[in-house]
Amino acid sequence: MSEYLLNYPAAVLEKANSYWTAKEIDQQPRVWREAAQNIVDQRSAIEDFLVPIVADAGLKIILLGAGSSSFIGEAIAPHLRQSLKRRVEAIKTTDILAAPELYLEAQTPTLAISFARSGDSPESLAAVALVNQIVEQHFHLVLTCNPDGSLAKVCAERGQDHMHCLLMPEGTNDRSFAMTSSYSSMIVSCLCVFGACSSWVEQAAQMTERLLAQELDHIQTLAQRPFNRLVILGAGSLLGCAQESALKMLELSAGQVVPMHDSPLGFRHGPKSVVDKNTLIVHFHSANAYTELYDRDLFAELNRDDKALSIIGLSADHFQLDSKSSAMIDDIWLGLVYVVFCQVLGFYKAINLGIGADNPCPSGEVNRVVQGVSLYPYGSQAE
Repeated sequence: MSEYLLNYPAAVLEKANSYWTAKEIDQQPRVWREAAQNIVDQRSAIEDFLVPIVADAGLKIILLGAGSSSFIGEAIAPHLRQSLKRRVEAIKTTDILAAPELYLEAQTPTLAISFARSGDSPESLAAVALVNQIVEQHFHLVLTCNPDGSLAKVCAERGQDHMHCLLMPEGTNDRSFAMTSSYSSMIVSCLCVFGACSSWVEQAAQMTERLLAQELDHIQTLAQRPFNRLVILGAGSLLGCAQESALKMLELSAGQVVPMHDSPLGFRHGPKSVVDKNTLIVHFHSANAYTELYDRDLFAELNRDDKALSIIGLSADHFQLDSKSSAMIDDIWLGLVYVVFCQVLGFYKAINLGIGADNPCPSGEVNRVVQGVSLYPYGSQAE
């Protein structure tokens, strides 16, 4: 029997230059389980490295990445701030390179957690070097999908005294342009590093498997609707997930669909002006009962406005396994399910537009690993 991925035969996807995107979206429940098991298997070494560092009450944790890798930090920073009771800040490597003195504090002990699919982006390496140059007491935890990438090699060369590298499961160094399983496996791995997560991973994986088994026809029909604007809304950790989901549509549609993201409360303050008859709105509803009060208000308001082409509300109940489990899930784990929904939506939109999802920009203006970045030494002239 021939392989089917996201409702398409593999041979059709290969011809359409979309096979790897479909495969890497579809494999996520499996690789999340593998990522969680990897952390269990390496728990002793991870704790030997991290426990003394995190014990410092004055520690600052910075979550580093560019593009989708930076949105990992945006999604998990609120969760880690709450669970670790430490300063946790998501900072784009692109921001640090341009103005490191605004983000790095010389006298503050700092754990830099770098997220990198390939580990070969010039900003990733330069950000690590700047942390080492500016911060007196610095430590690095690197999460990457590429054992042969430059960032993984730096960890190996410098030993484990102030750097520790965690590799994601095999197959997560996405061959497609858009980050899908790389993004989500790094989120799962980081969350598991800082807390017990097996039950959460299993719940998110089962909800996503249900999505991939039961929701594909619905999402495919949705992608066929004539929208060229997309708004994705979410609060708290779901705001970072909305940011990543918006980027997926932008990338996979090669810019033919212009997306934006916002929080439900923030959307009223001007951004709501973007909504017109060509706009699809996807609203990520929180599993937190208090936050959901605000979600319901805006969702009702948007429906009363009757300006958008369509408004889709996603909730834990939508993907529930049973009423008890859906009520218990935390937003950071629910966000993984929502992101997969939007990955699939972006994939189907690319197919609908005749775009090869594996390489939606074949002319090379944007690339899988960023190119054309000039790096400048940071010295006394910038202090």
